[in-house]
Amino acid sequence: MALFFLLIEKFFHPKKAIMTKFIILAIFLCLICFTSCKKDQSTISVTTDTGAMDNLATCNATKADAENIRIFPVTNAWNKDISASAVDPYSSQIIAKFATSIIHADFGSGTWDGAPIGIPYAVVCSSQQKYTVKFRANNYDGNYGSESDKGPYAIPLDAPIEGNGTDDAHVIAVDKDSGILYELYNASVVNGQWQASSGAIFHFNTNKLRHINWTSADAAGLPIFPGLVRYDELAKGKIDHAIRFTLNSTNVYPGFISPARHKVNSTGQLHYSLPFGARIRLKASYNISGFSANNQIILQAMKTYGLILADIGSNMYISGAPDSRWNNDDLHKLDVIKGSDFEVVNFE
Repeated sequence: MALFFLLIEKFFHPKKAIMTKFIILAIFLCLICFTSCKKDQSTISVTTDTGAMDNLATCNATKADAENIRIFPVTNAWNKDISASAVDPYSSQIIAKFATSIIHADFGSGTWDGAPIGIPYAVVCSSQQKYTVKFRANNYDGNYGSESDKGPYAIPLDAPIEGNGTDDAHVIAVDKDSGILYELYNASVVNGQWQASSGAIFHFNTNKLRHINWTSADAAGLPIFPGLVRYDELAKGKIDHAIRFTLNSTNVYPGFISPARHKVNSTGQLHYSLPFGARIRLKASYNISGFSANNQIILQAMKTYGLILADIGSNMYISGAPDSRWNNDDLHKLDVIKGSDFEVVNFE
């Protein structure tokens, strides 16, 4: 810069040389400021991105957090006390079709065939990154993307998959901060993206049902999570909702009633089988005093809130989430309870 100024003095008049040097110096200073500003902006951008990543990393959500939020309004069908509701006039002949089937807790601790027992779920914070889901068919089931919520879905890529990706391969995430439920069916992660046959998003602050004839991550178009038996509920001393259960195809009528929104090609006969969304309850007269404290909580929920038919499966299988704290031997003591110990709640 000094050499450049000497050349100006040699070839310009002194007054003009002074003015020229001043102008050049001003331009030089402007260039320095412009370059510095661009560097500062770049630094700010990087810091912001890092902060967002740190926010994700510091989310300390646990499964127990899901029990501290309101899972649908108290007026929701899942939370309805049906202990005093009328018995359906066709109850006896419907129940007769699976009267000898025993209750089976389709959840527990440890593994079965190498996978955790039950339908797992993850609890996330509102900062959880959301992903677009690719809806597709595969060799297990078809593509129901046209009946699915587009998302995006706040489900971590490492969220547990039911059966470690075999059979129904349900994936569930509960946003504890926003009160939103994300569920996928027949799901897998491929090249850093969720893929599934169907998916649904539910907001816990509303009773809004899915579009009529739309499935969800469950065959009946219902949410799965609200119907799961979860160990952290028992730790609080009460299950305050209906429990999801299945029957085989011959015991499921090809139709649905509210809150269900979808049917399948089952083979049950009218007045001799249950449509999706129907509810049965353990008879009030059934003595549960001889069961363990935990099992009494489960059985009392069957009396107060009942079981809601949500999918095709084995007769009288109730759904729950895997947890290392379950006592499998104790859960198996529920096996003495039969279909004949239940009654059908009147269809509304």
